[in-house]
Amino acid sequence: MADLGVLPLHLAPCTSRVDPAGELIIGGVKISELVERFGSPVFVYDEVHLRARMQEAVQGFGRGQVIYASKAFPAVAMARLVAEEGLLWDAASLGELQAGLRGGVTPAKIVLHGNNKSIEELRVALEVRVGRIVVDSFDEIDRLDRLGGGEDTRIWLRVTPGVEAHTHAYVRTGQQDSKFGFNLANGDANRAIARIAASSRLSLVGLHCHIGSQVFALESFREAVAIMAKLTREAGLDELCVGGGFGVGYLRDEHVPSIGTWTAWLREALSAHGMREDHIFVEPGRAIVATGAVTVYTVGVIKEIPGVRTYVAVDGGMSDNPRPVLYGSGYEAFAPTRLFAPHATTVALVGKHCESGDVLVRETRLPADLQVGELVMTPVTGAYGYAMGSNYNRLLRPAVVLVRDGNARVIVRRETLDDLFRLEEDA
Repeated sequence: MADLGVLPLHLAPCTSRVDPAGELIIGGVKISELVERFGSPVFVYDEVHLRARMQEAVQGFGRGQVIYASKAFPAVAMARLVAEEGLLWDAASLGELQAGLRGGVTPAKIVLHGNNKSIEELRVALEVRVGRIVVDSFDEIDRLDRLGGGEDTRIWLRVTPGVEAHTHAYVRTGQQDSKFGFNLANGDANRAIARIAASSRLSLVGLHCHIGSQVFALESFREAVAIMAKLTREAGLDELCVGGGFGVGYLRDEHVPSIGTWTAWLREALSAHGMREDHIFVEPGRAIVATGAVTVYTVGVIKEIPGVRTYVAVDGGMSDNPRPVLYGSGYEAFAPTRLFAPHATTVALVGKHCESGDVLVRETRLPADLQVGELVMTPVTGAYGYAMGSNYNRLLRPAVVLVRDGNARVIVRRETLDDLFRLEEDA
């Protein structure tokens, strides 16, 4: 087993190793070399790790039945990996749909999501003939009916099964009070099933549910599986997707089941409830990409307030990782060129934005002799960093780099000032 120094193995991309000097190497490339070539901050993705997680999901659930939730990391390069590994692509906007197509995902392997799909989004989905449209409201049923999808327009109905997952309130989606889907308890789900069945222009082939993100409790999924399998059978439908939301570990003491464990358990549970194995689907996103990337920053300021706190400020922040601000999400931080050095001094790792809340890690341990200009890394940033990033304070978005077998290539280049102002007519 590799010795990664102070970096726990479960927080590192799978090709990670540490050289004798204590520097982290991912995909055969030193972290310092990546910063020299591509600048800082930089997202570093491990291609072998991403492919391994996709293969693990496919082994657990079946080829053609794993839908990658692209919102986690919707880059065109990721879509290309998804296409090559035989997964489907979940899109919740025209942008995510286009990313899938540009990455080589065939339209039949695209699933269109969204609680408020526009006429344009639905029209494009029908024109390119996406594989499934997940209908989320009565208004959407009416829109599709007017557009005339045809019998080859395969529809899934999103149902809120009344299962309240044990996770952050902002990422719960299966409870009755939700902006997503058709409420099962009040009869809306059954009314929607009847409404589509009455249409000669739409074809309902299955149901869909999603109870939330960053879920750790098997009990939540067990309840949802039982409810949704029963409803699918009663409606005379064949297909059922039970969503994703499998939790991943962000902290050194968070050890969670592997994606293979989750998918295998779900497949067995669904089969036990009478669902055919070739008609069930799962929709992981975070579980595939989160641990597959790290974000590397450069220290710009070290500010010690005696008796209060030491702040270490880096050249990024909430613009490349808004999750701590949005959800209070926890992360760890490390000095990636000195992983064998004691990380014994407690500091707050903060960004450079004009917000007191721009805190990446409230309390983390870094070397006592950390210097301005040194590199600091936060692992497990492959999901919802790049995807949710912004230009707040007009910061330029970081480059995204894919590494493998000693090679590194830019899959999203670093923004320039010209990029930043390209939409402004007076610029």
